[in-house]
Formats: sequence, C-alpha cells, structure tokens
Amino acid sequence: MSNIASVASGLTTGAKLAILAMAVGSFGIGTGEFAIMGLLPNLAGELGISAPEAGHVISAYALGVVVGAPLVAILGAKLGRRPLLLAMMLLFALGNFGSAVAPNYASLIVLRFISGLPHGAYFGIAALVAASMVDVGYRARAVGRVMLGLTISTLVGLPVATWLGQGMGWRPTFAGVGVVGVLAFVMIARFVPPIVILAGASPLKELSALKRPQVWLTLGIAAIGCGGMFSVFTYVVPLLTDVAGVPIGWVPLVLALFGVGMTLGNIVGAAMADKALMRTIGGMLAFNVLVLAAIPIMAQSVVGASLSVLCVGFTVAIGTALQTRLMDVAADGQTLAATLNHAAFNLANALGALFGGMAISAGYGWGSTGVVGAVMAIGGLALFGISVALDRRETRWAPLAVAGE
Repeated sequence: MSNIASVASGLTTGAKLAILAMAVGSFGIGTGEFAIMGLLPNLAGELGISAPEAGHVISAYALGVVVGAPLVAILGAKLGRRPLLLAMMLLFALGNFGSAVAPNYASLIVLRFISGLPHGAYFGIAALVAASMVDVGYRARAVGRVMLGLTISTLVGLPVATWLGQGMGWRPTFAGVGVVGVLAFVMIARFVPPIVILAGASPLKELSALKRPQVWLTLGIAAIGCGGMFSVFTYVVPLLTDVAGVPIGWVPLVLALFGVGMTLGNIVGAAMADKALMRTIGGMLAFNVLVLAAIPIMAQSVVGASLSVLCVGFTVAIGTALQTRLMDVAADGQTLAATLNHAAFNLANALGALFGGMAISAGYGWGSTGVVGAVMAIGGLALFGISVALDRRETRWAPLAVAGE
C-alpha cells in the first residue's frame, strides 16, 4: 500500500506515514465490513438461520455506524483527533475479537453493532486529518488515499477472508480483522501527530452543521442513492452461484473484481472530484442507475455477472466526492458532518440489505436486488437535483444579500 500516501509533491515523509497508518485502519474496517457478505451462507448454516436473517448481522453493524458516528463526534468535540482515532481503532479491534467467539445469533448481532460504533467516526476524522495535510486542490485525493485502504480490503482482504471462511468457518475471519485493528492502532500511535484542537470547538458548534439543508441533502444522497451497491453485494454469493452458475471455488476470484472496481473507482473518482465535484456526484448516480438496472440480465451468465460485480464496485467513486462536498457545506461542524457521511453510507448498507432481502423473500429472485438498487439510485438523483437547485438559488440571491448589508 505504498502508493496510498503519495498525494502531492512536497508532502512530508511524516505526513505520508500518517496517511498510510490511517489507510491500514481503513483496510481493517473494510475487511470487517465486507467479508461477512461473502460468508453469509456459512454463517447462516452454522447458526441455523436463513440468508435474509443472516443479512441482519450486516444491518446490525451498519446501524452501529449510524449511532456511533454522531455520538463520537459530539462527545469528542473537545478531544484531539489522534486520541479519537486510537480509541476508535481499539474499540473496533475488541468488537471483532468478540464477534469471533460469539456463542449465538443474538450475541453476534450485539457484537456486530458494537464493532460498527467506531466505523463512521474513524473514517470521518481520518479524512479531516488527511485533508489538513495537503493544499485545497488535493483534498479529495488525500481523502481518497485514506479510503484506498477500504477499497484494497475488497481486492485483497475480502477474497482472502472468503477463502479462509469457506475452509475454516467465519470466526477466524473476525479474529483476523481484530489483528489488523491492533496493527493499525500501533501505526497510528507511532505516525499520526497530535492535531491542535480548534479554538472554540464544542458539541454545540458541531451540531450547527445539522442546521444546514445542504448537509442533510448530501447525507440523503449517500443514504438513499448509494444503497444499491449494498443491496446487490449483500446477496452476491447466491446471485453468482445460483443465477450465473459460478462454481463455488471461483467465487473469491469474482469477488476480487469487486475490489478492483472499488480501487479504480476510488482513484478515478477522487481525481474527478478535485476537478468537478458536483458533476462527479451527478454522473456517478446516473452510472449507478444503469449498472444496477442491468443486473437481472447481466447475471444470467458468468461473464455478465463478473462484469456487473466490477461495475458495482466502481460505483464507490462517489464516496470521496460526497465526503469533500460535506467539507464545503458543513462550516463549523466539519467533524460531525464528516463522520455522518459514513453513518449515511452504512444506513445505505442497512437499507440496501433490508430492501434487497425483502425482494428476495417476496419471491422476486436474487437478481431483483439490482432493480431495488436502481430505484434507490434514482431517489439519490432526485435529492441531488434539489441540492443543485438550492445551490443556484443561493448563488442568485447572494449579491442582493450583500447589497442589503
């Protein structure tokens, strides 16, 4: 992951190591979040539950992110960002070690919820730290390098975890994720410098972000418009094996294509966002609609299903753009807004898994998850249109407001 920290010429070695350390943390979080999606059949079989019920384990983690992100941002407003990063990574590691030894379905649900609590706060704070180390024109790419750990986790961590889980069960996967969390904790303690707390920082100042309509619209785009990726990927293994006819031994290789797509999307999307932020968001939402709507047809063959997995992974390109957008519209509440972005994405995770499972349970088949995702992406486009219209109205009235002063 040596290229993760290479963002702009002149970036100090210390800053590169700090970004790399935070990226290792995102690698662990990504592996923990996505690996279970490739092991749902194993988990369901061992615990004696259905595949949709196993999907609730994913929803529990996602809801933990939704709850934890604002809670940490508000309660930790006066704390340094480095101590917060360390605390979040420690809690994440302990939650995954606990998941590895969970005795039953109910306890696993609780432990996955706990494991999700630090997720959004970690990514939001890490993004702010990375962006503070580069010039304004490189913000999205700096954030993208931290998030590249997340996308590489789907390229490397997810297939390895799936292979490990198929051979040894899902418990060693969670234990391995806990080990990565401990490694990230050590690296952050060593390489991320203390960050000066801004004067006047307070919970009330962070909460001021919630007064801004553009913050809510951006979060809504993430929560609704990006749910399609999770709707499909939560149930991707039976989609590949039962619909496309992919041999079970090939599944980890096909899942690696998801990681390739995410990695490419992260790199390309970050560069696009630095050049044309709003066009990147709108364009990627439209891309989501097309890719997801085509899944029922594409999934009828091994080649088509593999291409769809690659393209669904690429849709992550919108993530860095939305993170950067929140930095622009949150004013004094950047920490809260930054953490809420990942809460919104995990709400998308929960909603996508829920709606996809409902479509499957209703008898529409595994391919129906793509249609569900396309509908969610259309909802995101509608919110994006409102955001653009509001931006234009504010721009139109700004000169008159200044003149009135």
